[in-house]
Amino acid sequence: MLIGLLSDTHIHWPDQGFYPQIKEALRGVDLILHAGDIWIPWVLDELESVAPVLAARGDDDLDTDIGDDKRVAKRHNLSLDGLSVWVTHIKPRYGLINPSEHTYSSIFGQQEQEVGDPPDVVVFGHTHYAEIEDYKGTLLVNPGSPTLPTYLPKLGTIGLLDISDGRAEARIVQLE
Repeated sequence: MLIGLLSDTHIHWPDQGFYPQIKEALRGVDLILHAGDIWIPWVLDELESVAPVLAARGDDDLDTDIGDDKRVAKRHNLSLDGLSVWVTHIKPRYGLINPSEHTYSSIFGQQEQEVGDPPDVVVFGHTHYAEIEDYKGTLLVNPGSPTLPTYLPKLGTIGLLDISDGRAEARIVQLE
């Protein structure tokens, strides 16, 4: 399963446009996960012309703009090809937030057994900086921003997550 990852599109209105390079880089994915700061549902509609979309609500995603779009949740806790994948906006700092229980798990600490198994993958955004990190067996992926990398309005990055044979591998793609 190939999953497209993006975050922090920060598109204000449809007239602002949607870089065609984003859709081109996502061509052939089975699913798209957006890690928040969408701003308007039109962005998700554009992405959905490529593949099904799920999104986490970002700190800049106001209810008045996103509304009750069924694709958007504060967090998603998914099972994809046998792996657990969490989608959230902000990188877990003091422990991973368990989306189903809305509690902090202590998988980065000592008592992980109290909240169940840690996820295999966490997709997040918020910083506008792409990163891939393996932390205690959890793959943390921030795809950066395709439209506002390092907070500059230019072509940025997306991520691709390949899940097969019970393993997940991620890579960052620079849009050109």
